[in-house]
Amino acid sequence: MTVSGKTRVCAVIGNPIEHSLSPVIQNAAFNALDLDVVYVAFTVKPSELANALSGIRALDILGLNVTMPHKETVIPYLDWIDNTAKCLNSVNTLHCKGGRLLGYSTDGVGALEAFRGNGADLQGKRVLMLGAGGAARVIAYTLIEAAEVEELVVLNRTVSEAEKLADIIKYKFDKKIVIGSLSSEVIGEEISNSDVLLNTTSVGMKPNVDQRLITPDSLKSDLTVMDIVYNPFETQLVKDAKMVGAKVISGVEMLIYQGAAAFEIWTGHKAPVQVMRRAALEQLNKG
Repeated sequence: MTVSGKTRVCAVIGNPIEHSLSPVIQNAAFNALDLDVVYVAFTVKPSELANALSGIRALDILGLNVTMPHKETVIPYLDWIDNTAKCLNSVNTLHCKGGRLLGYSTDGVGALEAFRGNGADLQGKRVLMLGAGGAARVIAYTLIEAAEVEELVVLNRTVSEAEKLADIIKYKFDKKIVIGSLSSEVIGEEISNSDVLLNTTSVGMKPNVDQRLITPDSLKSDLTVMDIVYNPFETQLVKDAKMVGAKVISGVEMLIYQGAAAFEIWTGHKAPVQVMRRAALEQLNKG
């Protein structure tokens, strides 16, 4: 693309941010639709978040993706947030429109479409989710609301955070929520009775690629496994799940679909999902 005085800017903010695939994915999408928009990454330390958002307004940045550690702390600086983001206190997408910063969460729809796009029907299923952070909360809410998951198990190192999520879900939906600690013993027990395993923790992410929460002998062939970690493309969990014959969905799928939802918020155009997937895989294959 040719950058001109009319080119709009989108970005991702986080700390750290150098590992992000979002610039590759989003620039491929903008180019495919011949849109005069460029996407970059900005490292924003927690102490500089307020200044960064003032700059976003002043520079009339079109849109932002927001990643760790800002998904919750960004909220007080916004003019409006959607109902899901408000309920779960997590925002990952901003749209600067008419001088106002509008906040959304696309993590849930990203996970849901990743499951659907890979032929996984979650209706009536028992889902075991590892982690209870910002992305986990939104994913849990969406899977119960839109995918009609029958039962959700949430395991987290800090059990009180899992309890908070359970309280929200129980308040909004008449569903059974089980909570517990993120230990290998508890994980092993819960996997045996679950249909779907979803890892929302950072375990296995580069550079700690050998980390695992689950021993391979705890996995089973009739399990659907999704790890939202996408770098490396095949985490240790994904490798172990493939070895036992489980259905596996890569974290790249969620990244693509949540990015596609953000793209559509910013531009009003249908996102070129296949283009975005191809760009992500090509970048990952470069190592």
